[in-house]
Amino acid sequence: MYGYNGRALFVDLTSKSHWTEEITARTFKNFLGGTGLGAYFLYKHCPPGVDPLSPDNPLIFATSPLVGSRLTTSSKFAVVTKSPLTGFIGDSLSSSFMATELKKTGYDVLVLLGRSSHPCLLSITNDEVSFLDGGNLWGLGTRNTESLVKETLGRRTRVACIGPAGENLVRFASITNDGGRQAARTGPGAVMGSKNLKAIAVKGMKEVPVFDADDLNKIGRDLTYKSLGTATEKYREMGTIANVSVFNGLGTLPTRNFQQTTFELSENIDGEQFHRNHDVKTAHCANCTIGCEKIMTTSDNGEKSQTRMEYESAFAMGPLVGISNPNTMIRAVSMCDDYGMDAISTGATISWAMESFEKGLLTADDTGGINLGFGEDDAILTFVEMIASRTGIGKLLGEGSLRASESTGNGSKSWAMQVKGLEMPGYDPRSLKTLALALAVSTRGACHNRSSAYEIDFSSKVDRFKASEERGSMTAESEDYSAILDSLIWCKFLRKAFKDIYVESANIYEKITGWDITPEDLRMCGERINNLKKMFNIREGWVREDDSLPDRIFEETLPSGVGEGIGLSLDDLNMMVSSYYKARGWTTKGEIPEQVLERLDLLDLLPEMSQIT
Repeated sequence: MYGYNGRALFVDLTSKSHWTEEITARTFKNFLGGTGLGAYFLYKHCPPGVDPLSPDNPLIFATSPLVGSRLTTSSKFAVVTKSPLTGFIGDSLSSSFMATELKKTGYDVLVLLGRSSHPCLLSITNDEVSFLDGGNLWGLGTRNTESLVKETLGRRTRVACIGPAGENLVRFASITNDGGRQAARTGPGAVMGSKNLKAIAVKGMKEVPVFDADDLNKIGRDLTYKSLGTATEKYREMGTIANVSVFNGLGTLPTRNFQQTTFELSENIDGEQFHRNHDVKTAHCANCTIGCEKIMTTSDNGEKSQTRMEYESAFAMGPLVGISNPNTMIRAVSMCDDYGMDAISTGATISWAMESFEKGLLTADDTGGINLGFGEDDAILTFVEMIASRTGIGKLLGEGSLRASESTGNGSKSWAMQVKGLEMPGYDPRSLKTLALALAVSTRGACHNRSSAYEIDFSSKVDRFKASEERGSMTAESEDYSAILDSLIWCKFLRKAFKDIYVESANIYEKITGWDITPEDLRMCGERINNLKKMFNIREGWVREDDSLPDRIFEETLPSGVGEGIGLSLDDLNMMVSSYYKARGWTTKGEIPEQVLERLDLLDLLPEMSQIT
């Protein structure tokens, strides 16, 4: 077998045992790798109805055929589990040397089961699996954890770990690797914490051969050249933080918990300001020639703090919570990274609490006497810490905005800006109608990365302010496209360097694996993967009403500025959702007919026919 190891490693943390299972060529051809392969293993090995924080919920790490190929941007791994935040499929991606090291151990997939009786450090060196005492690591932040593990097991060791947020089962806790890179969304760190697994240390020395190394090297040189062209210029020079000023100008920058769509102090925190005043350094993921990551340092008189700043983390710790001090934003994001928390969900949950505080539903008694209004710099840093430690009001906020609003009541769910429990990213859907649909139907909740539908809104294909039926097929196609990127795995920032990603990826897949595959086969893989994710959600209790948006989106139009008075009605969203189901070949209730599953070679995954129509 070329390009794959053909094996999955299963580790039972309860019994401290492990075993290997073969992965068939059919499975690889159908699900490729990354989030697709992870979803397949989750569907097979997650018991229906399982509590996400129980020992029976598997935590799955999956590599891809591109990992180890040295093609630019190809070194990513997926983490897939049943999300403790949404109760549906949770899948996250992270770029790092951890991906290549895991594949070099001789496995394509790592499946973690059970719960250790005490804090554990799992060490995997090729075929050797060791269960080490992790008690001395418990309570440490992710930076110190990674450093101490490397001191103990060798500097070449690659480490994936959780911080205090994962230990304390914060439902949006992340898994950290390579000095701060995160598999963050949907709460995989809480699942890792529920297993008493503090860290995974990986060291591999097995190379995975490719079918046609000479041709692949030629393709690799061409891709490297293209990755340094105009298609990636923005990411190389400014990074994604450049989008702060762009989206503010377009009136799509969520501000003060989506109450406004422009931030009047955006000039204080735009990309130019950060680059001018915060000693920016460029960082590259493993095997990446783009270098989109911008590491920024505080510039005030306080204790120095340094972290990667991207658009999503800047939006969540800036406009969303009314903060205009770049130093506060850097500190807050750095704390999230070290505590091991998703910065988007952290900022969005705090912004819900700020609005609840201003409306009198949360009081000084709840906040420990701290003013939790928008724009309070000290409050942000205090509450990030309280969430990670689950102290004070952090017990409530560590549940995420949906559960916090359900507990608080009094209508506060209408301003909990989430879908299926996952907090919304930095785009206002009232002025981006394709994105509005994509956020509503996404299997992992409010996610901009599993479809990139906002690109359609920013293109000349549609009027971004008007809902229309054509969005259904556009969103489905965008989801399937993204599933290919996330399963092969390509970085999304490279996508515009391809003339036809299906044609070129099919050729590359053949050079790596030696298996014939057509562009049409790849398209079907994307469709198959998204249907499988939906199958999992249906099995776990999904209903059509889950494919919606927060009440605020329907009840309030855009405030003054670009698109003033524009809104999104529930009827318009439901019309687009119906058009999406039709494009997928699903029923009006969003269920998957048997003939669709048969066409996609998914029928044999269903133990009970009651799960289909």
